[in-house]
Amino acid sequence: MEYGSIEREIHIAATPEVVYEVVSRPEHLREWWPDEAELAPVPGATGAITFGDKASPEATVVPVTVIEADPPRRFSFRWVYDEGETAVPGNSLLVTFDLVPSGGGTLLRFSETGFRERGWEAAVLEEAYREHVTGWDHFLPRLVDYVARLVSTR
Repeated sequence: MEYGSIEREIHIAATPEVVYEVVSRPEHLREWWPDEAELAPVPGATGAITFGDKASPEATVVPVTVIEADPPRRFSFRWVYDEGETAVPGNSLLVTFDLVPSGGGTLLRFSETGFRERGWEAAVLEEAYREHVTGWDHFLPRLVDYVARLVSTR
């Protein structure tokens, strides 16, 4: 099996402008992905996403650095790097959302790369890759559902 990247294409029944907001703004991210998100959607901004109750010792807090913010076409960030480090290729994973107008909606091209570049030993690489595949297969459909709810209330 190749553990280099995770790629998905999803059609979303909303404009690229709406989808861009949903994949880049903390108030929207919290609705479909992490329990908490603190970041400004501007290149170079750093922040964190939290899975679980922030007050709980079981919570997982992950630093995030925004790499590209090109509304409404592309939003990307690096994550899964050690606290206090600067996110660069080799110590982090890169998540990219490319948004392409399609019919009356948006084709979202999602990718997460950098697994092999982390230099993890094989078992760690395989486990991290599997966890991320499972995670994105859970969260990306939630993104689609959230956008549908959001568009229906506007």
